[in-house]
Amino acid sequence: MPDDLVLYGNDTYTSPYVFSAFVTLREKGVPFRLEVLSLERREHDRPDYQAGSITGRVPARRPGDFWLAESSAIDEYVDEAFGPPRYPRLYPDDLRDRARVRMIQAFVRSDLAALREDRPTSTLFLAEPPGPMTPEGRAAAERLVRIAERLLPEGAVLLTREFTPADADLALMLQRLVANGDPCPVRLAVYARAVFARPSVREWLSHTRWKD
Repeated sequence: MPDDLVLYGNDTYTSPYVFSAFVTLREKGVPFRLEVLSLERREHDRPDYQAGSITGRVPARRPGDFWLAESSAIDEYVDEAFGPPRYPRLYPDDLRDRARVRMIQAFVRSDLAALREDRPTSTLFLAEPPGPMTPEGRAAAERLVRIAERLLPEGAVLLTREFTPADADLALMLQRLVANGDPCPVRLAVYARAVFARPSVREWLSHTRWKD
């Protein structure tokens, strides 16, 4: 395994953004080393990490002397840098499908703030008990369900013909409801559980306190 292919993440394995990059790399089959930082001890504020990652956040990826931060940028870089036929394509070849994947990734990163606050990933990956859902959180959950039902027609098992990074991102957002026992349509719950059964996701979950 090359030592210069490094993915930096947080040591609690709670970041949905590190999750996205980790799953993408595993689905690609690209060898890499995961190096975890303690955000509590502010290890991401180390001068060397700040200088390399630019943003000072996780995830960041360092292939050789080229640093790249922000999970969606890492996902796209990995897919383009390690392309077919040696590696599977994760972003669709079709222009419209590829744009939709990017749209979904942008949506889950920029929207649904109240749901993310009411159902943080610590309730999934650290087994912390969820608190009561606020009115804003319920509204965000209903918005998520409405949009997910439009993105996933009846009988759809993936967002496009093949697995994409957006499947990992959307399934994780839905699991904020499913895993915490909040209302979620059965077919969306089935989709989220199927994505979480993938080997790439199971490897991530093995580092957490996830309970099926």
